[in-house]
Amino acid sequence: MAFAMRNVFAAIKTVARRPQAQRYISASSFLRSAEEKKEGTADPRPTIRKIDEAKVEQLKDFGVYVAECMPKYIEKAQIAARDELELLISPEGVLPVVSFLTYHHNAQFTNLSDITAIDVPSRPYRFELIYQFLSIRYNTRIRVKTYTDELTAMDSIYYIHKGADWYEREVWDMFGIYFRNHPDLRRILTDYGFEGHPMRKDFPLTGYVEVRYDDEKRRVVAEPLELTQEYRKFDLSAPWEQFPNFRDTGSKEIPTKNE
Repeated sequence: MAFAMRNVFAAIKTVARRPQAQRYISASSFLRSAEEKKEGTADPRPTIRKIDEAKVEQLKDFGVYVAECMPKYIEKAQIAARDELELLISPEGVLPVVSFLTYHHNAQFTNLSDITAIDVPSRPYRFELIYQFLSIRYNTRIRVKTYTDELTAMDSIYYIHKGADWYEREVWDMFGIYFRNHPDLRRILTDYGFEGHPMRKDFPLTGYVEVRYDDEKRRVVAEPLELTQEYRKFDLSAPWEQFPNFRDTGSKEIPTKNE
């Protein structure tokens, strides 16, 4: 009993001291920041993510190296968001470029993080297909972008990255981009028999059909959607300019010898 009471008193003392410690830490941090401001050494943007310039230079050199190795497929190499390497490639270069990035000793981007797409209906090639890769060996990420339309099939990278299975199925389901040589390309998020692709910009927000429970049939039925008021369609132009087949995101292009 006495041992338990001593533990309780010790816990109470610890809690009682905590506000004083916090006040002391806050005061010391305030004084230190005031001294830094007085000396002019304080970072004017302390909440902005710090950029490792040495790593950025390494990314630029690697982008130039890849562009020189595969000039037939790589249209542009650039640095986006100040420290992210992007490769803009032609559609027929998906398999060669992904194979190079995966198996080359100086790359080893063996981890596929994501595959997604962007739809801009006003462009000749309305879809921008985006691949995200991670090199665990070099602790580096890279982004590969290409383009296509609703009729042109893309090469599946399933046999290079097995993780592309569900990603490509999701892109097919949401955007309608068909992947050639995929082992099981079918919808993954929407229901069987679903009409259209929900992530396309021309897909109506209300959809084409509605799902409800029918008391007479005692089951869930899908019926054509009937709107009680006039459907309003909003045509919004893209707020960005396009580099022939890609969006202009303010990225800095990496000059290569091929140019």
